Amino acid sequence: MSTLLRTRLRGKGVYAITDGPRDDLFAAVEAALAGGARLVQYRDKTTDATRRRQEAAELATLCARHDVPLVINDDVALAKECGAAGVHLGVQDVSIAEARSLLGEDAIIGVSCYGSPERAKQMRDEGADYLGFGAMYPSTTKPHAPVTTHDVLTQACQLGLPVVAIGGLTPDNARPVIDAGADYIAVVSAIFAAPDIQAATRRFADLFDARPGIIQ
Repeated sequence: MSTLLRTRLRGKGVYAITDGPRDDLFAAVEAALAGGARLVQYRDKTTDATRRRQEAAELATLCARHDVPLVINDDVALAKECGAAGVHLGVQDVSIAEARSLLGEDAIIGVSCYGSPERAKQMRDEGADYLGFGAMYPSTTKPHAPVTTHDVLTQACQLGLPVVAIGGLTPDNARPVIDAGADYIAVVSAIFAAPDIQAATRRFADLFDARPGIIQ
């Protein structure tokens, strides 16, 4: 059973995505949460299943304590096992229907739509809970990812689901992406490679807090 209901996605803000194995993972995520992260994704592409299970379980507990959903990158079975709020799926991962059947109706299932409004509409129709787009700018995390135009975010807003932007985002270039329609700014290195993770997260969060009419 998921630790948090998918309705928690009605807000807006920072989506902090972890950057693989690191000795201070829990302290780093705690700092991002203290800085105002509204969503956290555990992303670890290694094959160390034992460590990944232990870390995911600990992060699920940590995020639940902060009342923030934890999403697992790619791995539906791990999301189920650790009690995460949901999973994020790419184009080569299992279908939304398969993920939903394992994780249940309350699970958050997000999908990568890259730069494709057509894929976004299809994923919406298949039951996705949020739509991810990017890279918005050249990205060090995925250096070969094609850059997506900001107007794709504006188009995606018409689909009625939260829109997540990712890729090369910094506090200095993220505001136009938010203004184009992004509900969440997904950030990897600009948060987790920062010397002060809490302060870096807060700089992103402040971009949302400064907008009139946003319910915190």
